[in-house]
Amino acid sequence: MSTESKNEDGAIRLNIPPRLMVVPATAFIVGSAIGMVRGGREASLRFLAENAHRPPTTVQGWYFYKKTKNYKVMWGALKGAGRESVKVTALAAGYVAVEEGFERVGWSPGKHVGAAVGTAVVFCALCEWNECVVEHD
Repeated sequence: MSTESKNEDGAIRLNIPPRLMVVPATAFIVGSAIGMVRGGREASLRFLAENAHRPPTTVQGWYFYKKTKNYKVMWGALKGAGRESVKVTALAAGYVAVEEGFERVGWSPGKHVGAAVGTAVVFCALCEWNECVVEHD
């Protein structure tokens, strides 16, 4: 009678459910897309507002104006993508972690509702804390 388990090669196996990797990765992609659009639009409007008082007058001036604006918009889009992707990925990872926690505790029937409510409570608390910090500054 052998006391060894099914794992005969001695390797340590870590069973990670696929949704723990797929959901945050998808959230990262969606958050990046949202952030690129928002960040690019914000940077574009900011550049237009900052330079409205001195429009270029020559062809070369317009060329450099558009070139500079495009670089500013691309940089703003990248910054926005980073900002939004971190937020959305953290929210999705929190949801999946709470859901997995409920499943491991044994509350499988209500794991989706519990994860949604738990994530909403944390999200609301963070938003309320952020407003408190902004008010007192």
